[in-house]
Amino acid sequence: MEVMPQIPGMLMVALAVIVVVVFKWINVLNEYERAVVFRLGRLVERPKGPGLILVFWPLDRIVRISLRTVVLDVPPQDVITRDNVSVKVNAVIYFRVVDPAKAVVMVENYLYATSQLSQTTLRSMLGQAELDELLAEREKLNERLQEIIDQHTDPWGIKVSMVEVKHVDLPSEMQRAMARQAEAEREKRAKIIHADGERQASQSLAEAAAVIAQNPVTLQLRYLQTLTEVAAEKNSTILFPVPIDLMKTFMDRK
Repeated sequence: MEVMPQIPGMLMVALAVIVVVVFKWINVLNEYERAVVFRLGRLVERPKGPGLILVFWPLDRIVRISLRTVVLDVPPQDVITRDNVSVKVNAVIYFRVVDPAKAVVMVENYLYATSQLSQTTLRSMLGQAELDELLAEREKLNERLQEIIDQHTDPWGIKVSMVEVKHVDLPSEMQRAMARQAEAEREKRAKIIHADGERQASQSLAEAAAVIAQNPVTLQLRYLQTLTEVAAEKNSTILFPVPIDLMKTFMDRK
């Protein structure tokens, strides 16, 4: 007679356990998520999701993996270029998981592993380039970095889509040296432009002299034109030289 009241309590406990197990079995994955399932420690071949999936706990265990693109900021790295210039370089890497099973099974922590690989590759790759290449040919270096990192992360199921070198921090001494170099380069170009202008002006004067030499009257007309231009300034006194050839015409008439 005393056992009968305990039966409803046992049923309640059993129902509670069943509800907990059912809720453990039911999992909802977002559109960008996949579930890597391990059944008794062995990998189930195909990842599940998205949407509603059933995982038979405690036999099955799942690991959620996001398929969205991850933006990884590589901290500043001390790099010595091929021409022995010490610089600090930081970069940003864009990658995503394309094979969730490999990202879980082949590497312990794919985010940490990709970050460390990016740092070491950035130091070794940029150490083979000269400073001018690092500053002027950054696109080629970005493509080369992307190829190398993507090649190493492919066994992990990671696809590196883009690598961008963000900032190159130069020492203050190198900045002053580059400023002096740029200033000297601009002065050189200014002198070349000035010399080229003098050459073109001398050629034009030589051509004009050749034309004037063919007809002496042209020189007299040029003198009169100059006198007209000076008179337009409304000066009080004008001193204007008279060429001897102009007076010779009147002397020959006598």
